[in-house]
Amino acid sequence: MNLAIVILNWNGKKLLEEFLPSLIKHSKGHSIYIIDNKSSDNSINFINKTYPEVNIIKNKKNYGYAKGYNIGLKEIDADIFCLLNNDVKVTENWLIPIIKAFKKNSSIVVAQPKILDYNNKKSFEYAGAAGGYIDFFGYSYCRGRIYSTIELDKGQYNENTNIFWASGACFFIRKDIFNNLTGFDEKFVCHMEEIDLCWRINNYDSKLKKMFIHNSKVFHKGGATLSNSSSKKTFYNFRNSISMIVKNTSISNLFIILLTRIIIDSLILFNFLITLKIKHVLAIVLAYLNSILILPKNFIKRNNNKKHKHYVIKSIIFNYLILKRRIFSELK
Repeated sequence: MNLAIVILNWNGKKLLEEFLPSLIKHSKGHSIYIIDNKSSDNSINFINKTYPEVNIIKNKKNYGYAKGYNIGLKEIDADIFCLLNNDVKVTENWLIPIIKAFKKNSSIVVAQPKILDYNNKKSFEYAGAAGGYIDFFGYSYCRGRIYSTIELDKGQYNENTNIFWASGACFFIRKDIFNNLTGFDEKFVCHMEEIDLCWRINNYDSKLKKMFIHNSKVFHKGGATLSNSSSKKTFYNFRNSISMIVKNTSISNLFIILLTRIIIDSLILFNFLITLKIKHVLAIVLAYLNSILILPKNFIKRNNNKKHKHYVIKSIIFNYLILKRRIFSELK
Protein backbone atom coordinates (compact mmCIF):
# COMPACT_ATOMS: atom_id res chain seq x y z
CA MET A 1 0.00 0.00 0.00
CA ASN A 2 1.52 3.24 -1.19
CA LEU A 3 1.07 6.25 1.13
CA ALA A 4 2.10 9.81 0.30
CA ILE A 5 2.48 12.50 2.96
CA VAL A 6 1.43 15.84 1.51
CA ILE A 7 1.90 19.26 3.08
CA LEU A 8 0.30 22.39 1.67
CA ASN A 9 2.59 25.35 2.21
CA TRP A 10 2.30 29.09 1.82
CA ASN A 11 5.07 31.23 3.30
CA GLY A 12 5.63 28.61 5.99
CA LYS A 13 9.43 28.46 5.95
CA LYS A 14 9.73 28.92 9.72
CA LEU A 15 7.21 26.16 10.36
CA LEU A 16 8.93 23.84 7.90
CA GLU A 17 12.24 24.48 9.67
CA GLU A 18 10.61 23.52 12.94
CA PHE A 19 8.47 20.52 11.93
CA LEU A 20 10.04 18.87 8.87
CA PRO A 21 12.88 17.21 10.82
CA SER A 22 10.54 15.05 12.92
CA LEU A 23 8.44 14.20 9.88
CA ILE A 24 11.43 13.00 7.86
CA LYS A 25 12.87 11.13 10.84
CA HIS A 26 9.67 9.22 11.59
CA SER A 27 8.32 8.66 8.06
CA LYS A 28 11.08 6.67 6.40
CA GLY A 29 9.95 4.63 3.41
CA HIS A 30 7.14 7.03 2.52
CA SER A 31 7.22 9.83 -0.03
CA ILE A 32 6.86 13.39 1.27
CA TYR A 33 5.47 16.15 -0.94
CA ILE A 34 5.21 19.88 -0.45
CA ILE A 35 2.47 21.56 -2.48
CA ASP A 36 3.55 25.17 -2.49
CA ASN A 37 0.95 27.90 -2.99
CA LYS A 38 3.32 30.41 -4.59
CA SER A 39 5.31 31.24 -1.45
CA SER A 40 7.42 34.37 -1.37
CA ASP A 41 9.45 33.58 1.76
CA ASN A 42 12.16 31.37 0.25
CA SER A 43 10.37 28.17 1.33
CA ILE A 44 11.23 26.37 -1.91
CA ASN A 45 14.93 27.18 -1.82
CA PHE A 46 15.09 26.11 1.82
CA ILE A 47 13.53 22.71 1.06
CA ASN A 48 15.66 22.11 -2.03
CA LYS A 49 18.85 22.92 -0.16
CA THR A 50 18.11 21.25 3.18
CA TYR A 51 15.80 18.35 2.30
CA PRO A 52 16.39 17.38 -1.35
CA GLU A 53 14.52 14.10 -0.77
CA VAL A 54 11.25 16.05 -0.35
CA ASN A 55 9.23 16.40 -3.56
CA ILE A 56 7.94 19.87 -4.45
CA ILE A 57 4.82 20.67 -6.46
CA LYS A 58 4.53 24.35 -7.38
CA ASN A 59 1.07 25.87 -7.71
CA LYS A 60 0.81 28.94 -9.92
CA LYS A 61 -0.67 31.08 -7.14
CA ASN A 62 -2.05 30.92 -3.61
CA TYR A 63 -5.26 28.94 -4.12
CA GLY A 64 -6.05 28.44 -0.44
CA TYR A 65 -6.35 25.08 1.31
CA ALA A 66 -9.10 23.38 -0.69
CA LYS A 67 -8.11 24.29 -4.25
CA GLY A 68 -4.42 24.16 -3.43
CA TYR A 69 -4.72 20.52 -2.42
CA ASN A 70 -7.09 19.65 -5.28
CA ILE A 71 -4.62 20.90 -7.87
CA GLY A 72 -1.47 19.53 -6.28
CA LEU A 73 -2.82 16.07 -5.49
CA LYS A 74 -3.51 15.46 -9.18
CA GLU A 75 0.24 15.10 -9.62
CA ILE A 76 0.69 12.48 -6.89
CA ASP A 77 0.26 8.76 -7.42
CA ALA A 78 -0.55 6.99 -4.14
CA ASP A 79 -3.19 4.69 -2.65
CA ILE A 80 -3.58 6.88 0.41
CA PHE A 81 -2.99 10.59 0.92
CA CYS A 82 -1.95 11.92 4.30
CA LEU A 83 -2.77 15.62 4.22
CA LEU A 84 -0.64 17.15 6.96
CA ASN A 85 -0.51 20.73 8.21
CA ASN A 86 2.93 22.32 8.20
CA ASP A 87 2.59 22.98 11.95
CA VAL A 88 2.27 19.34 13.02
CA LYS A 89 4.97 17.37 14.84
CA VAL A 90 4.69 13.64 14.28
CA THR A 91 5.91 10.89 16.59
CA GLU A 92 7.77 7.63 16.23
CA ASN A 93 5.75 4.92 14.43
CA TRP A 94 2.83 7.30 13.87
CA LEU A 95 2.04 5.81 10.46
CA ILE A 96 2.08 2.12 11.38
CA PRO A 97 -1.36 1.91 13.10
CA ILE A 98 -3.00 4.00 10.36
CA ILE A 99 -1.65 1.89 7.51
CA LYS A 100 -2.53 -1.29 9.38
CA ALA A 101 -6.15 -0.12 9.77
CA PHE A 102 -6.45 0.73 6.07
CA LYS A 103 -4.98 -2.64 5.06
CA LYS A 104 -7.18 -4.60 7.44
CA ASN A 105 -10.50 -3.01 6.47
CA SER A 106 -11.17 -1.85 2.92
CA SER A 107 -14.31 0.00 4.07
CA ILE A 108 -12.15 2.51 5.97
CA VAL A 109 -11.68 5.47 3.62
CA VAL A 110 -10.77 8.28 6.04
CA ALA A 111 -8.78 8.29 9.27
CA GLN A 112 -7.09 10.59 11.74
CA PRO A 113 -4.65 10.04 14.63
CA LYS A 114 -4.90 11.36 18.16
CA ILE A 115 -4.18 15.08 17.90
CA LEU A 116 -2.61 16.68 20.96
CA ASP A 117 -1.60 20.26 21.69
CA TYR A 118 1.98 21.04 20.73
CA ASN A 119 2.17 23.70 23.47
CA ASN A 120 0.52 21.54 26.15
CA LYS A 121 1.33 17.96 25.29
CA LYS A 122 -1.00 16.42 27.87
CA SER A 123 -4.00 18.16 26.33
CA PHE A 124 -6.05 17.41 23.25
CA GLU A 125 -5.81 20.00 20.50
CA TYR A 126 -8.77 22.08 19.39
CA ALA A 127 -8.73 21.12 15.70
CA GLY A 128 -9.53 17.43 15.78
CA ALA A 129 -8.70 16.03 19.24
CA ALA A 130 -9.91 12.38 19.18
CA GLY A 131 -12.20 12.64 16.17
CA GLY A 132 -15.01 14.87 14.96
CA TYR A 133 -18.82 14.84 14.98
CA ILE A 134 -21.62 17.25 14.10
CA ASP A 135 -25.04 17.68 15.63
CA PHE A 136 -28.41 17.81 13.86
CA PHE A 137 -27.97 21.54 13.21
CA GLY A 138 -24.52 21.21 11.66
CA TYR A 139 -22.42 22.44 14.60
CA SER A 140 -19.16 20.52 14.92
CA TYR A 141 -17.48 19.18 18.04
CA CYS A 142 -14.87 16.56 18.95
CA ARG A 143 -14.18 13.76 21.34
CA GLY A 144 -11.92 15.62 23.74
CA ARG A 145 -13.01 19.13 22.72
CA ILE A 146 -16.42 20.77 22.89
CA TYR A 147 -16.31 24.48 22.11
CA SER A 148 -13.70 26.02 24.44
CA THR A 149 -13.61 23.05 26.82
CA ILE A 150 -10.55 20.97 25.96
CA GLU A 151 -9.87 17.77 27.86
CA LEU A 152 -6.56 16.41 29.05
CA ASP A 153 -5.60 13.12 27.46
CA LYS A 154 -5.93 10.55 30.24
CA GLY A 155 -6.41 7.59 27.91
CA GLN A 156 -10.20 8.01 28.02
CA TYR A 157 -10.45 7.73 24.24
CA ASN A 158 -7.87 5.02 23.73
CA GLU A 159 -9.86 2.87 21.35
CA ASN A 160 -10.30 2.96 17.61
CA THR A 161 -13.78 4.19 16.79
CA ASN A 162 -16.00 5.45 14.00
CA ILE A 163 -16.13 9.22 13.70
CA PHE A 164 -18.09 11.55 11.45
CA TRP A 165 -15.19 13.75 10.31
CA ALA A 166 -11.43 13.72 10.52
CA SER A 167 -9.32 16.80 11.17
CA GLY A 168 -7.73 18.58 8.23
CA ALA A 169 -4.62 19.01 10.37
CA CYS A 170 -3.79 15.33 9.80
CA PHE A 171 -6.24 13.84 7.34
CA PHE A 172 -5.80 10.39 5.80
CA ILE A 173 -7.97 9.50 2.80
CA ARG A 174 -7.96 6.90 0.06
CA LYS A 175 -7.13 8.47 -3.28
CA ASP A 176 -10.00 6.76 -5.12
CA ILE A 177 -12.71 8.13 -2.81
CA PHE A 178 -11.09 11.59 -2.88
CA ASN A 179 -11.19 11.57 -6.68
CA ASN A 180 -14.67 10.02 -6.90
CA LEU A 181 -16.07 12.92 -4.89
CA THR A 182 -13.96 15.52 -6.77
CA GLY A 183 -11.92 16.37 -3.69
CA PHE A 184 -12.55 19.39 -1.52
CA ASP A 185 -15.15 22.00 -2.38
CA GLU A 186 -12.90 24.79 -3.68
CA LYS A 187 -15.45 27.49 -2.84
CA PHE A 188 -14.79 26.80 0.85
CA VAL A 189 -11.22 28.16 0.41
CA CYS A 190 -10.31 27.10 3.95
CA HIS A 191 -12.09 25.79 7.08
CA MET A 192 -14.64 22.97 7.21
CA GLU A 193 -13.81 21.59 3.77
CA GLU A 194 -12.77 18.33 5.43
CA ILE A 195 -16.10 18.12 7.31
CA ASP A 196 -17.98 18.77 4.08
CA LEU A 197 -16.01 16.04 2.29
CA CYS A 198 -16.66 13.56 5.11
CA TRP A 199 -20.38 14.42 5.03
CA ARG A 200 -20.44 13.85 1.28
CA ILE A 201 -18.77 10.47 1.84
CA ASN A 202 -21.51 9.64 4.33
CA ASN A 203 -24.21 10.50 1.78
CA TYR A 204 -22.33 8.72 -1.00
CA ASP A 205 -22.19 5.42 0.92
CA SER A 206 -23.00 5.19 4.62
CA LYS A 207 -21.14 1.87 4.85
CA LEU A 208 -17.81 3.60 4.25
CA LYS A 209 -15.98 4.23 7.51
CA LYS A 210 -14.12 7.23 8.91
CA MET A 211 -11.96 6.21 11.84
CA PHE A 212 -10.08 7.62 14.80
CA ILE A 213 -6.91 5.55 15.32
CA HIS A 214 -5.89 6.04 18.93
CA ASN A 215 -2.37 4.59 18.92
CA SER A 216 -1.15 7.03 16.30
CA LYS A 217 -0.26 10.39 17.85
CA VAL A 218 0.73 13.83 16.54
CA PHE A 219 1.10 17.29 18.07
CA HIS A 220 -0.55 20.28 16.39
CA LYS A 221 0.60 23.83 17.03
CA GLY A 222 -2.62 25.36 15.66
CA GLY A 223 -3.53 28.84 14.48
CA ALA A 224 -0.59 29.04 12.09
CA THR A 225 -2.75 30.15 9.14
CA LEU A 226 -5.63 31.99 10.80
CA SER A 227 -5.89 32.44 14.57
CA ASN A 228 -9.13 31.78 16.42
CA SER A 229 -9.47 35.53 16.98
CA SER A 230 -9.41 36.30 13.25
CA SER A 231 -12.59 37.82 11.80
CA LYS A 232 -11.66 36.22 8.48
CA LYS A 233 -11.85 32.83 10.18
CA THR A 234 -15.26 33.81 11.59
CA PHE A 235 -16.45 34.57 8.05
CA TYR A 236 -15.31 31.24 6.65
CA ASN A 237 -16.66 29.26 9.60
CA PHE A 238 -20.16 30.71 9.31
CA ARG A 239 -20.30 30.86 5.50
CA ASN A 240 -18.91 27.36 5.00
CA SER A 241 -21.09 25.86 7.70
CA ILE A 242 -24.24 27.12 5.96
CA SER A 243 -22.94 25.91 2.59
CA MET A 244 -22.24 22.49 4.05
CA ILE A 245 -25.77 22.23 5.43
CA VAL A 246 -27.41 23.29 2.17
CA LYS A 247 -25.34 20.77 0.21
CA ASN A 248 -25.67 17.75 2.48
CA THR A 249 -28.79 17.87 4.67
CA SER A 250 -31.91 15.97 3.66
CA ILE A 251 -34.48 18.24 2.04
CA SER A 252 -37.07 17.34 4.68
CA ASN A 253 -34.85 18.78 7.45
CA LEU A 254 -33.26 21.66 5.58
CA PHE A 255 -35.80 24.40 6.42
CA ILE A 256 -35.92 23.75 10.17
CA ILE A 257 -32.13 23.47 10.36
CA LEU A 258 -31.55 26.73 8.50
CA LEU A 259 -34.21 28.57 10.52
CA THR A 260 -32.67 27.36 13.78
CA ARG A 261 -29.20 28.28 12.58
CA ILE A 262 -30.32 31.82 11.74
CA ILE A 263 -31.75 32.21 15.27
CA ILE A 264 -28.69 30.80 17.05
CA ASP A 265 -26.19 32.60 14.83
CA SER A 266 -28.09 35.86 15.46
CA LEU A 267 -27.56 35.35 19.18
CA ILE A 268 -23.86 34.78 18.59
CA LEU A 269 -23.78 37.95 16.50
CA PHE A 270 -25.51 39.88 19.32
CA ASN A 271 -22.90 38.60 21.78
CA PHE A 272 -20.12 39.88 19.51
CA LEU A 273 -21.98 43.19 19.28
CA ILE A 274 -22.31 43.79 23.02
CA THR A 275 -18.67 42.83 23.53
CA LEU A 276 -17.73 45.34 20.80
CA LYS A 277 -16.17 42.76 18.48
CA ILE A 278 -17.42 44.67 15.47
CA LYS A 279 -15.18 42.93 12.93
CA HIS A 280 -16.74 39.60 13.89
CA VAL A 281 -20.24 41.09 13.64
CA LEU A 282 -19.47 42.24 10.10
CA ALA A 283 -17.92 38.85 9.30
CA ILE A 284 -21.15 37.02 10.25
CA VAL A 285 -23.29 39.49 8.27
CA LEU A 286 -21.05 39.08 5.22
CA ALA A 287 -21.08 35.30 5.66
CA TYR A 288 -24.87 35.20 5.48
CA LEU A 289 -25.03 37.63 2.57
CA ASN A 290 -22.54 35.51 0.67
CA SER A 291 -24.48 32.34 1.61
CA ILE A 292 -27.59 33.83 -0.01
CA LEU A 293 -25.66 34.70 -3.18
CA ILE A 294 -24.22 31.20 -3.57
CA LEU A 295 -27.38 29.37 -2.48
CA PRO A 296 -28.35 28.33 -6.05
CA LYS A 297 -24.86 26.91 -6.71
CA ASN A 298 -24.92 24.96 -3.47
CA PHE A 299 -28.32 23.49 -4.35
CA ILE A 300 -26.87 22.30 -7.65
CA LYS A 301 -24.11 20.52 -5.71
CA ARG A 302 -26.65 18.42 -3.82
CA ASN A 303 -26.63 14.81 -5.01
CA ASN A 304 -29.59 12.52 -5.48
CA ASN A 305 -28.39 9.79 -3.16
CA LYS A 306 -30.38 8.97 -0.07
CA LYS A 307 -29.41 11.27 2.78
CA HIS A 308 -28.18 9.22 5.73
CA LYS A 309 -28.34 10.27 9.36
CA HIS A 310 -25.36 12.45 10.21
CA TYR A 311 -25.72 13.13 13.93
CA VAL A 312 -25.65 11.43 17.32
CA ILE A 313 -26.47 14.47 19.48
CA LYS A 314 -29.46 16.59 18.49
CA SER A 315 -27.99 19.86 19.77
CA ILE A 316 -24.46 20.28 21.07
CA ILE A 317 -25.24 23.89 22.09
CA PHE A 318 -28.19 22.74 24.26
CA ASN A 319 -26.00 20.07 25.87
CA TYR A 320 -23.17 22.51 26.46
CA LEU A 321 -24.95 25.68 27.58
CA ILE A 322 -28.20 24.45 29.14
CA LEU A 323 -27.40 20.96 30.43
CA LYS A 324 -23.79 21.93 31.26
CA ARG A 325 -22.41 18.78 29.65
CA ARG A 326 -18.94 19.95 28.76
CA ILE A 327 -17.21 16.57 28.31
CA PHE A 328 -17.82 14.23 25.36
CA SER A 329 -18.50 11.24 27.61
CA GLU A 330 -21.34 13.19 29.30
CA LEU A 331 -23.28 13.80 26.09
CA LYS A 332 -26.65 12.11 25.65
